[in-house]
Amino acid sequence: MGKISSDEIHDILKRYESKLGASINLDTMEFFPGESFSREYVIFRREALEREVGRYERLCHLAERFFHITAKEKDRVRIEKAIETAHLDITSQGAVSLAVFATIFIILFGVGLGILLYFFSGNTFGFFAEGTLKPLDFGVFSWPLLFLIFGALLIKPLSLYPLRVASRWRLKASNQMVLCILYIVMYMRHTSNLENAIKFAGEHIGEPLALDLRKVLWDVETGKFVTIKESLDYYLEGWRDHSLEFIESLHLVESSLYESSEERRIHLLEKSLEVILNGTYEKMLHYAQDLKSPITMVYMMGVILPVLGLVIFPLMSGFLSGLVKWWHLAFLYNIILPLFVYFFGMNYLEKRPTGYGSEDILNLYPSFEEYTQLTVFKKSVSPLPLALVIGFVFVVIGMSPLIYFYSLGTYEPAHDPVFFGYTFLDFKENNGVLVGPYGMWSMLLSLFVPLGLAYGIAFYYYIWSRRLIIIKRNTKALEREFSGAVFQLGNRVGDGIPVESAFSKVAESMKGTPTGDFLRIVNVNIRKLGMSVKDAIFNPQRGGLTYFPSNLIKSSMKVLVESAKKGPQVVSKSLITISGYVNNVHTISERLKDLLADIISSMKSQTSFLTPMIAGIVVGVTSMMINIINFLGTALADFGSGESVGLASGSAGLSSLTGILDVVNIKDIIPGYQFQIVVGLFVVEMAIILSILSSGIDNGIDRVEQRYTIAKSLFVSTSLYFVITFVAILIFSILACGVADVGAAAGGVGSVC
Repeated sequence: MGKISSDEIHDILKRYESKLGASINLDTMEFFPGESFSREYVIFRREALEREVGRYERLCHLAERFFHITAKEKDRVRIEKAIETAHLDITSQGAVSLAVFATIFIILFGVGLGILLYFFSGNTFGFFAEGTLKPLDFGVFSWPLLFLIFGALLIKPLSLYPLRVASRWRLKASNQMVLCILYIVMYMRHTSNLENAIKFAGEHIGEPLALDLRKVLWDVETGKFVTIKESLDYYLEGWRDHSLEFIESLHLVESSLYESSEERRIHLLEKSLEVILNGTYEKMLHYAQDLKSPITMVYMMGVILPVLGLVIFPLMSGFLSGLVKWWHLAFLYNIILPLFVYFFGMNYLEKRPTGYGSEDILNLYPSFEEYTQLTVFKKSVSPLPLALVIGFVFVVIGMSPLIYFYSLGTYEPAHDPVFFGYTFLDFKENNGVLVGPYGMWSMLLSLFVPLGLAYGIAFYYYIWSRRLIIIKRNTKALEREFSGAVFQLGNRVGDGIPVESAFSKVAESMKGTPTGDFLRIVNVNIRKLGMSVKDAIFNPQRGGLTYFPSNLIKSSMKVLVESAKKGPQVVSKSLITISGYVNNVHTISERLKDLLADIISSMKSQTSFLTPMIAGIVVGVTSMMINIINFLGTALADFGSGESVGLASGSAGLSSLTGILDVVNIKDIIPGYQFQIVVGLFVVEMAIILSILSSGIDNGIDRVEQRYTIAKSLFVSTSLYFVITFVAILIFSILACGVADVGAAAGGVGSVC
């Protein structure tokens, strides 16, 4: 007998598959979706990743057409593994080619900018005047140089960008691991079928882990692996360096398939959930202990010390004859430091133990996208335009001194408005260029620039998340109580009460609670509307889950409906087991939150109180120093022009004062207006970054929790910064006037205020 070819085997499989498909309708089966669950993997992958990495994938494909650069062998292996983990539709050559392409583009842009600045800055004229080489102005060419440095430094991190995407993917997926094992165990508790259990978990758990589970099934259906066990074992190898407890749990689930004893099989399933819960708790315990020092270092090195160091920058610019400009300060504080804090913090966030965290409700229920809208005249609109308007109005108020200055055409100090003895703009001429404004009122108005940016972002995030966060909180409250309700249901059914009647009994005993309301709705649907148990729970219009969207409750009710076909005792055992599982998960979750409570509360206090308070005081002190030098410089200028009377021109005090002001020239000092804007934007950036880190440590990657946390932090921190800085500028300006008067009196100048 000849050997059967692979094509003949394929034809036989297809023929029998079509016969089975004609006699079995998978779409009507409980627990798992129809045939399209894994066959639509490619479509599901595209929809799940389109917004996040779709643009990056297209850029990689484009760059690979022009360049075909291969990474070093060590990097190539890491990149390809990351590409497979994150389900990216690119190659390692594409990732490296994009990095090279971006680097060349940025460097060429920097060179081009340098050439333009060279021609338009006047350096070409008289470049070889009188046989000497004219020195180039570093200030003019500092930006092109920064582009060149940035482009050179970008190539390595951009080529390894798939590793960062994979790390974020693991962090998101790891938050769902405990729930994934719970769903698999719940299903296999009464039906020992691994493939259907994976389908059941993949249907309820949401992406990104659902995409991994679909890929496991897809690899079997496309012939990459013969059995579901081989495909699952290959997938688990990717977690070996990140979550051994997840691997061990699923191996225990696999082992339960080979047990002939029902008692032994159930024991292995329960052991699998116990393994991942205990493993997660132990890893989170060590993580919480190890996290305190890095978070403290990030806050001290990235926030506190830089804010305290801000005091010296205005004086430094004065001592260095204006070499340090405000844009240098902005580059350091609004770009370099925030990037350092963000990437350093994200590095530790990505080390967060797997298996614990909340789920992104929009991934589970895409229809909830409508709750992110704003209702205007009974129509749902995006809150983004209104948020932009709010931010724009505040920013325009903050920019009004510059708008007024440029509207004047020519600036005359004598025509500068004065309110309560303080000038509005107060520009200074330095080598033919007007610098400023140095006026106190301009500095106060500048507070509206960071306030507008913060309020615009906070308003958008708050409107986007306000209803979703309420749904999440209510759902969590329901899930906390649900284990007790499920236990009661199991006991009632075990006592011989029909499932339909058990809902009524338990609803009455839990009256006034979210769980009681859910059971009451189901009971009303059964008794008054004549629905079956399945329709009373899952009906899209009237079902209980319509009002309480919880995947945990949904899957538990599916277990109940399916178990009901096998008799009341199976229902009773299944529900009591589910109750124990849910209770164990909740207990571990609460213990983990206790471990992280100190770190989270510390980060929130730093974001909402300490950082804006210290920054506000620093800005006030800096404004005092600028005003003192400004007052004395103006008085000496008046004296030199003969506008002051009764002055001792030969006094030693006046000579000393003049000498000091010659060293620290007000015209070379960074204006308080720009200085405050830089500091204010730094406070806004730190509030956003620390909120992202605190939310990620507490909940994992969850857009709803993250955006709600950012909105609250921005409202509180920037409002506090605005009030403290406003008061500090007023108080320290008055003190500056007094100090300047004392200094002027010592120099024989008289009152300067």
